Amino acid sequence: MKEKNKVLMGRFLRVMVPLVLLAAMIIGNSLVEKDDRSADTSSVYCKATVVEVLIDQTGGQEFVGNQKVKAAITSGEYKGYSCELDNPNTYQIGAFCTEGTRIVALVRKNADGALVGSVYNYDRTGMVVLLLGLFAGILLLVGGWKGAAALYALVFTFACVLCVYVPLLYCGVNGILSAILTAVVILAVSIYIINGWSVKTVCAIIGTTLGVTISGVLAMIVGDLGALTGFHMDDVEAMMGMRRDIDIRNLLYAGILISSLGAVMDVSVSIVAAMQEIREKAPRLSSAELFASGMRVGHDMMGTMSNTLILAYAGSATTVLLYTCGMPFLKIMSYNSIMIEVLCGLCGTIGVILSVPIQAGITALILQPQEKKKK
Repeated sequence: MKEKNKVLMGRFLRVMVPLVLLAAMIIGNSLVEKDDRSADTSSVYCKATVVEVLIDQTGGQEFVGNQKVKAAITSGEYKGYSCELDNPNTYQIGAFCTEGTRIVALVRKNADGALVGSVYNYDRTGMVVLLLGLFAGILLLVGGWKGAAALYALVFTFACVLCVYVPLLYCGVNGILSAILTAVVILAVSIYIINGWSVKTVCAIIGTTLGVTISGVLAMIVGDLGALTGFHMDDVEAMMGMRRDIDIRNLLYAGILISSLGAVMDVSVSIVAAMQEIREKAPRLSSAELFASGMRVGHDMMGTMSNTLILAYAGSATTVLLYTCGMPFLKIMSYNSIMIEVLCGLCGTIGVILSVPIQAGITALILQPQEKKKK
């Protein structure tokens, strides 16, 4: 009975402790004063449905010409009203509208009190909600209780990035420090949710922290040697205009640290789980033999996880890769966007590779042979 109560209490804590931390993060994030990012403080974004296309200069083609449409507003303070909207129909702003198209509109009242505005983009809210529901359903169906724990950990991770990492950067905290603090919180709580608190959890936390820290430090060293900083990233001018105290220089390295966290954590947890299983099956195995077993497990994972990171960065840089096709070699080697992707991919992958011996060594050291424990 006592053992059953202990198990139930452990499960209860695995739900409540992250929930309390989640509530604290959300409250803390709400206290951070943020700049108003609206194009016009008198305008509001709202959902709308196109009722009629009044003027069409597009020739039936996307991204060509302008439109003027009449739309019924379906959300926000102007819900139930109708208004005419200008539609620029460009690559970034606007949407190719037909009757029934669901859009997001930027609406305001003019001097006469009439509603006017423009089409901002398509309304993709329903699509995102449907995709999230499909993702959660598949995860629960395939993973069962473990899938539910993984989903809970994923929600916590997402909230931690939005409510800890981003606010810390926004307040001007050093990017590397912000990334390390966020990474430690994410991996500690995520592993705790999925596996509970145990020796395996401690080993994985230590190994993952060292792995992502190596990625960040290596990126800083290589970035300084190659004169690459956060000032080479997209939208940096807009960020500098937004807040002067944001630590732009370290944003690039902080991003590498966060982006490599998932791969390093996956490798570390897998190695720890395998080594703990080996220790239970062969309790008299020496630390050196256990370390060798952990390395063999890690060897099989290095290739796949390295491919995962490299392909992820290559996928995000597809347009850049296409643009540089046919460029002279020296121009490519000095092209900021390409070099940033190379820096991110290689430094993150090196962190994953080095996390194998680090994690195997830490786990072998903590999981002592049965004879040593008795002594």
